[in-house]
Amino acid sequence: MAIDRRALLALTAGGALSAYLALGDALAQSPPDERVGDNAAHDALGAIPDLQMYGEEQIAMLLYPGFTALDLVGPHYMFACMMGARVHLVTPAADLAPVASDLGLAIAPTVTFDDCPRDLDVLFTPGGLMGTLNAMRDPRIVAFVADRGSRARHITSVCTGSLVLGQAGLLRGKRATSHWAAIDTLPAFGATPVHERVVTDGNVVTGAGVSAGLDFGLALIGRLRGANYARAIQLQAEYAPAPPYDAGTLISAPPDVSRAMADMLAPFEGMVREVAQSAR
Repeated sequence: MAIDRRALLALTAGGALSAYLALGDALAQSPPDERVGDNAAHDALGAIPDLQMYGEEQIAMLLYPGFTALDLVGPHYMFACMMGARVHLVTPAADLAPVASDLGLAIAPTVTFDDCPRDLDVLFTPGGLMGTLNAMRDPRIVAFVADRGSRARHITSVCTGSLVLGQAGLLRGKRATSHWAAIDTLPAFGATPVHERVVTDGNVVTGAGVSAGLDFGLALIGRLRGANYARAIQLQAEYAPAPPYDAGTLISAPPDVSRAMADMLAPFEGMVREVAQSAR
């Protein structure tokens, strides 16, 4: 049986859990005498309660020009580590040209709107600033999100990606969060704003601004595969945040920094309300 060369190299380099995650179904479906390496640790991990090792989730992560890369990259790492999951990076363009983020980091999509699976386990939308506003104005993007969201098991976002969900009509009657600069606009989409890092309401899971994507990703993996699977991914990522400054919220940051940042981003809220109103 053919084994992916990169996964084999990762295994021999000593990244045991990472390599097993990459091997995924190949390891699971191989008879014992064809498996690569010692599977005792793998089997021990799979035997832990509240840990579903394998799955077949279909996950679509939207790319649009001007998205914030970290909104997407953090959750993508979490999702792509799930054995058997299929992660689709979806572009609204007609080809698979790389899509540039708001700070110029381009990410290569894997499917177009037409080729994206219709029935998804997870629909994910990242945020941004002007890129998000443009996405909210784009009828093709809004229609795609509305269509896939109408059937998705989990409708999700990080940062201002929740505004795109709202524009597509997926937040009505839901509790949700967003970046602090935009969270007060959520009622314009029929949602109730909640100032928390990750907010879950039924099948809608939203994360707060940018770095909250890591917390969001782990929370959703816990729902999909169990808390201990999420803990294993957290350990693999060595996600144990200890920031050098306590300034991650308007309340914890020094008052002069908070005031200046709030004033700088205040126009964005007005732009969001204008876009939301124009769609009514």
